[in-house]
Amino acid sequence: MSAPTGDPGASPRLLRHARGQLVTLSKNGPHVTAATQALVHYPTGAVYSFIPKNACSTLRYSLALANGCIAGPEDWAWIHPNNGTFRASLRELVTAPYTFVVLRCPYARLASVFLDKIVGRYPDFWGLHRITGDRLDPEKTTFRQFVTTLAKYKALTKNIHWQPQSDFLVYERYDDVFALEQFAAAIETLAARGIAVADARPLTKHGTSHLTPEDGAFADAPIHRLASLKRQGKVPAHRALYDEALVARVARLYAEDIDLYARWCRAEDMLFPPAAG
Repeated sequence: MSAPTGDPGASPRLLRHARGQLVTLSKNGPHVTAATQALVHYPTGAVYSFIPKNACSTLRYSLALANGCIAGPEDWAWIHPNNGTFRASLRELVTAPYTFVVLRCPYARLASVFLDKIVGRYPDFWGLHRITGDRLDPEKTTFRQFVTTLAKYKALTKNIHWQPQSDFLVYERYDDVFALEQFAAAIETLAARGIAVADARPLTKHGTSHLTPEDGAFADAPIHRLASLKRQGKVPAHRALYDEALVARVARLYAEDIDLYARWCRAEDMLFPPAAG
């Protein structure tokens, strides 16, 4: 679904963090973090706020095609060393004719990064391992331990893949806020804006859409077991990684993201919608 939160083409656009600190803008940490993730679609001048794990490979691949830097699927890996290549200038940020961002259910996003980066023991796992003083077991770490580690070691902002989505918002308002859970509608809206979306999932294999989801109780399943499951073409359903205690803990850790999603998207699209009232 799309949740418009501003007037298309409004200029200048109000930057979310600029006035929050009386320092040179280039030294304003929250703004720099968000501005670093703001990318330009050159044919239209649109600015897209790139949030890792939220269809980001698909959208970066689409921008690379549109901006004339790659020819097709054979070049898809180019996007990884070029995250900042299309970064918006200050002028491009405030004069963008159209702005958009993709949000994702915070519970699903955290489950996705665990099943990808942690179970796959990518550098993200080893970075977290070092933060703990090498206390994570590369074979036996569980989703519960992962969540506990993020809280215990204040590691929420130590990796962009699990950093809160709200940190990447450069504007007070966007013309369109899309939910990943309703991404088909986003593709149609973007096409009408002159932004073609090319699906990168078959190329990157980062997600779990090509695997068969398994129900059950996986909160305490060690990553060696989950890696074995993935080799069989299966993966725990995102919901299956949670129990009541983990839902509550993630709700506290990502309270701002949960509130943001509930306000700008459809709360019922979350794995565990907040209680009414």
